[in-house]
Amino acid sequence: MRKAPATGADVVCFDLEDAVAPGKKAEARNSVHEVLSDPKFDPDCEVTIRVNTEAAVADFDTVLGEAAENVRLDAVMVPKVAEAADVRWVADLLEERDRELPLLSLVESARGVLNAEEIADAEATDALVFGAEDLAADLGATRTDEGTEVLHARQQVVLAASAAGVDAIDTVHTDFGDDAGLRRETGTAREFGYDGKMAIHPTQVSVINDAFTPEPARIEWAETVIAASDEAAAEGKGVFTVDGEMIDAPLVAQAKRVLDLAAAASE
Repeated sequence: MRKAPATGADVVCFDLEDAVAPGKKAEARNSVHEVLSDPKFDPDCEVTIRVNTEAAVADFDTVLGEAAENVRLDAVMVPKVAEAADVRWVADLLEERDRELPLLSLVESARGVLNAEEIADAEATDALVFGAEDLAADLGATRTDEGTEVLHARQQVVLAASAAGVDAIDTVHTDFGDDAGLRRETGTAREFGYDGKMAIHPTQVSVINDAFTPEPARIEWAETVIAASDEAAAEGKGVFTVDGEMIDAPLVAQAKRVLDLAAAASE
């Protein structure tokens, strides 16, 4: 856990849920509390935990302890979110412990996908996270390399997140030895409009970061479009051209997103 921030990830998540055997939950909670309450543990990245749906009370009681304000915790990932009430319940648990934290709402069931819009609109939701593996199990679907069995749900999550103005984080690529597949899948996520992607192994972080970093030529195009947009606005023009390409408001918005991604990648 102490080495996790060195991977270059923007967020590290200590998992108290599926990654922990049922008989090891108490030990895991104590281990996470020990790290997060250590003043020497102060990484530059965000630090989160994934709690258990049925045992979030026990998770928070141990991880936050009696002096919750001294525990380094920036957000909480909530698994198996089926409706907005699940988000509010976890937010209330945190409030009872004098913590108000953004929640990463993990949508990974048929019910969750159908309610993605209300989950994204929940006040405490800071991001929607798509979980394809649990969704496929819930549906009884067979996971394929192409991912067509979860395509509708994957797009539904990013649509709901965009409509609510929160981030959308794509599902994991479980084969951590398959860099080519991860790069391809991350590229698709970026094309869909996702803001990031989960990683389950340190070697995946650089591949994901590279895939979300715009190419130099794309950055140059975006800079040119924004500069031309400023000139056009000064002249009262709504539509203008850049290198023979007609540019209007949607393309200006795309250019701004490219520059935002480039800025984030350089941090």
